[in-house]
Parts: sequence; structure tokens; C-alpha cells
Amino acid sequence: MAYGRVCERLGTDRTNDVLEHMRARVLEHGTEEDRADLAQADAELAERRSRRGGRPKKDTAPGS
Repeated sequence: MAYGRVCERLGTDRTNDVLEHMRARVLEHGTEEDRADLAQADAELAERRSRRGGRPKKDTAPGS
């Protein structure tokens, strides 16, 4: 509850706040390989978000 309220006051949400923290830790303390992996993940995410329609919906049908 408290963390969510703090994030809201900061104009973010809990998920994005934690992801930004993890990203900053990799950039500050990671190896070149870690930073390269992060850059690749960032590029993949940007590509997925740029697709028309955004992220495909998960198949929630029974048995899937």
C-alpha cells in the first residue's frame, strides 16, 4: 500500500519503478555482457511496443 502510494506520487507505478531500479543496477554494476543483454532486451521491447496493436493477448482458453 505505502509503496504504491509513493509510486503514484512520483508519477509511476510499482512495476515500472522496480524495473527502472533493476535497470539502473545493471547499468551501474553489470559487466559489459550484462549491459549488452540489457540493451538487447530494451531493443526487443521497443520493437514489440512499436508493432501495430501492441502486445498480443494471451490465450486463456481451457487446456491451453
